[in-house]
Amino acid sequence: MDHLRGLSGDMPATDQVVRSGFVDCQAEDAVARLAEALHPGDLSLVVLFLSPQTDVSRLIDEAQKTFAPAQVVGCTTAGELSETGYTEGKIVAIGFPQEYFHTRTILVEDLNAFDPHALIEKMISNRNHMARETPEWESDFTFLLIDGLSTKEDQLTSQLSVGLGPVPFFGGSAGDGTDFGKTFVLHGGKAHSNAAVLIQVRTLCPIKVFKTDHLIPTETRMVVTGADPARRIVHEINAEPAAREYARVLGKDPEQLTAFTFAAHPVVVQIGDQHHVRAIQQVADNGDLVFFSAIDEGVVLTLAEAENMVTHLTREIDEMSSPQTPDIVLACDCILRRLEAQQKQQTREISDILAKNRVLGFSTYGEQINSMHVNQTLTGVAIYPPSVS
Repeated sequence: MDHLRGLSGDMPATDQVVRSGFVDCQAEDAVARLAEALHPGDLSLVVLFLSPQTDVSRLIDEAQKTFAPAQVVGCTTAGELSETGYTEGKIVAIGFPQEYFHTRTILVEDLNAFDPHALIEKMISNRNHMARETPEWESDFTFLLIDGLSTKEDQLTSQLSVGLGPVPFFGGSAGDGTDFGKTFVLHGGKAHSNAAVLIQVRTLCPIKVFKTDHLIPTETRMVVTGADPARRIVHEINAEPAAREYARVLGKDPEQLTAFTFAAHPVVVQIGDQHHVRAIQQVADNGDLVFFSAIDEGVVLTLAEAENMVTHLTREIDEMSSPQTPDIVLACDCILRRLEAQQKQQTREISDILAKNRVLGFSTYGEQINSMHVNQTLTGVAIYPPSVS
């Protein structure tokens, strides 16, 4: 994959199926530079991942006008996955040419008051339309971008599963760095909060939708004995104040719990024969624990240990690249993975792996895969060059 190294934000690679561009989020000519990189005349879709430092409303309005008639979607991030791996303060743009990609998008404007039946009908209608338009193409995937502070990811993801049929599904929750203030999704030239964008893609290219994490469950378990599921808040663990008990189990001072602690000491729940992370976002002022995803009383939380991130990611990428190397990997990477890499001084090594293998996307407040909302995972789609007949 040496030909992928050193990819410049302003110098598009002509031998790549999916185009990409990168620019400082505060550059006055950001959209113009991205257009120069993407050559937008024949694009079906442009996906933008914006640092929260971006003037979001101004940029998406300009981008939609510049890239039209391509649809422009995207979201704000908790960090970007760019041409150099983990970065901050950038805009990552990914362009999908019509020659290889047929796309449709749906805006869910209000996550508190949407009609799931109408949404599912629209998804099925879009899927059928794209199949009629390109009957010889065999690959489909659906990609979700959703407000990462809405607390509606679990509900929406489970309801969407009815309309997916055989189509693989993944997504990411929009971020706001480590501030957790306000997040945006982008659609129709506007920035939306408490909203989601569903992107349906049919392609000539082979694909692989994936989910991976580097966490191994231990024998240490805790029970949630007091919770507010609607707000993803845990009041009590093992009938003790939540943060204090979590800290006790770890052997740590409850006053010293940070995002780095949560990244290094995740908890998982068992669903069927698989474990899924239920990541902790922060400690509330009253000692409650605020989670990134669904939590309820009676849930058994299992403490997990982390495998070496570099070793694990190398193995996963190698498997994904055999027998064929992806043209691009569009990825949603949990913010807690980035924080863990920082804490363990592995950021550079992880970034090198991501950059070498053209893994582009953003750091999230949560990830979606098939019918589930998850945390502390890497989800996405590997897109391979089309077969030459």
